[in-house]
This record gives sequence, structure tokens and C-alpha cells, in this order.
Amino acid sequence: MLLQETSSVVVRHLGRCEYQPVMEAMQGWTRRRSPSTADEIWVLEHFPVYTRGVSCRDQPRCLTGKVPVVDSDRGGQITYHGPGQLVVYLLLDLRRLGFGIRDLVSLIERTVIGLLGEHAVEATIEPGAPGVYVSGSKVAAIGFRIHKGCCYHGLSLNVNMDLTPFQSIDPCGYVGLQITQLRELGVTVEFARIRQRLVDRFTAALRYSQIISDEVKLPILATHPAASQQVS
Repeated sequence: MLLQETSSVVVRHLGRCEYQPVMEAMQGWTRRRSPSTADEIWVLEHFPVYTRGVSCRDQPRCLTGKVPVVDSDRGGQITYHGPGQLVVYLLLDLRRLGFGIRDLVSLIERTVIGLLGEHAVEATIEPGAPGVYVSGSKVAAIGFRIHKGCCYHGLSLNVNMDLTPFQSIDPCGYVGLQITQLRELGVTVEFARIRQRLVDRFTAALRYSQIISDEVKLPILATHPAASQQVS
């Protein structure tokens, strides 16, 4: 769909974070946001963690206690997050943007496919299985939660990480699904460059008129969104 130019967005670079505090910060921030609150994009990595969507009851086959399992409020099944995986959380007012969650998922898939195309990697989608794939192996996962017309959570893109923990689960609920990453696909561009290009592509695709970059500690994220940037 063709989006009209919209309002400002705040891009927050959070570094490497535990999963639970970030999820709780997204929940609280989204509950408190108002129609005038600017959208935000949170860019980060997670410490090692398995996360399960609201309908998932799967457990990793090898529970050693070294990698925690956290029940998330996003959609989807079980997945793994860890250092070297780029996580982009999109805290968006979908009503203001004028599209639904399926439109957003499609936009994300196209954006990631475009990024990989910059590096001569031909990526595709799989009908009925949200995410981005290369030769049948998944390189990016997508999951969201919707609250009163606003979304949070987002996507994870495997850049340069230890993929071993994926072997202990059926990723996204698919038995035998193979997982890949940019490094294995021959993309050796530094992580920071991939991160910036993906953010640039998202903000362009969502047609924000102003992009405000900020770095903030998690306790600040728990504050009322009215104290942050407002829509221009």
C-alpha cells in the first residue's frame, strides 16, 4: 500500500539488554501512550534467551539452565535471541499510519528483503509463515502484540551469532526448520552498518517526516510517553 508522509519517530539505541525488562517497558509505554505520542523504534540485542508466544507451550529439548525461557505476550511460537542478532521493536500507532498488522508484516518482509538485496542475497517469503527466508532457511523472524490499535514487539534479524541454541527447538513451531544468518550468506558488513541501514529502510518505508535519534537507559523507558517527543 502507498503510505502518506507521516509524523516524527524516535529511534532509541538500547545496546544489549535482558528480554523481560524490555518487554515490560514496551507494555507499559504502549499502555500509557496517547494519540499525540510519537512512534518509537527500539534497536537492540538480547542476552541469550528463549521466548515463547502467547499460545506456545513448547520447551527447548536441552534445558541446561544457562539459557532462560521467557513467556512473551507476542504472537508466534518459540524462538531464540542472543548476541549478534539484530532486534528491532516497532512501537507504532497503526491507526495513525492507516494500515493493519498484515500490512505491517508485509512491509517488514519487503524491507528486510531489500536490505539483503543490497548484498546480493536473494531472499523470499513463505506463504503462511511470516518472516524472511533464503533458500528455505529462516534469517528473520517477526512477531507482534496489538493494544488498542498500537503495536509493539517486531523483528529479529540474524547477523553474526551463535546459532547452536536453535537446534534445541522447533523454530517458530516448524519441525526441521533451518536457521541461517548474514555471515553464513557471505555478508561480512559490520553489525553497526547493518543496524543503521535497516533502521534507515524502516523509517523511509514508514515515511516519517522527522527522525529523532536517542540513547536511553531502560528505567527512562518506563516513564510516561508524554514526557518524550510528541507528534509533529
